[in-house]
Amino acid sequence: MSDRASLKKIRIILVEPAGALNVGSAARILKNMGLQQLVLVNPQCDPASEDARRMAVHGADVLAAAQQVQSLPEALQGCQRAVATTARDRHLPTALEPPQTVLPWLLESNGPSALIFGSEERGLSNQELNYAQRFLGIPASSEYPSLNLAQAVAVCAYELFQLAQTSLPSATPPTADEAPLDQLEAYYQHLETLLSKIGYLHPHTAAARMQKFRRLFNRAGLSDGEVAMLRGILRQVEWAIAARE
Repeated sequence: MSDRASLKKIRIILVEPAGALNVGSAARILKNMGLQQLVLVNPQCDPASEDARRMAVHGADVLAAAQQVQSLPEALQGCQRAVATTARDRHLPTALEPPQTVLPWLLESNGPSALIFGSEERGLSNQELNYAQRFLGIPASSEYPSLNLAQAVAVCAYELFQLAQTSLPSATPPTADEAPLDQLEAYYQHLETLLSKIGYLHPHTAAARMQKFRRLFNRAGLSDGEVAMLRGILRQVEWAIAARE
């Protein structure tokens, strides 16, 4: 796959960006590094404002084409792989990885992949992090490790551009029928509903336990057929419960 084609399938997602200047800067950076897809989840600023257009400069076409959606699951529709950027590592069940380690995994995907950035004020919530399979942390000085949103996008976009120029051996080769994230999410929602119904999950433990299930299945790299099989098991259990009632 050419460098242009591999970069074309990467979706850069900004969750609730608060600053038009950052959105415009991100659009310019994507243009600089050969990326095309910018998705804004419930933006808290006006992406069409003069500030945004001024910062986008020759990336105005990327800014104008940016998709706006209301939720992160909507932004991830059709994606097979997703990486979330975060500075938090102490409470994550999966370790943070540097850009050079995790970004090749996005480029190797057979289908669209997403790189998710949180808002300037709060980053990504625990719920939002659940939608990603792996986590990226940008190494920085312990004296001031927090990067501006546009700076974080620039670092990752540059790494993606550099990686796309070389052919790297794949540690996790994609399968042709790798399940898309929206299909996985539907399974997770189905699983949580059933486990709650049979009393395995309780309101005060459901979030933590479902997070563990998500990590387990994310590591497995499920295919379309495997997810369909798991959904079939859940439906059969539901049928057996209903038959005994």
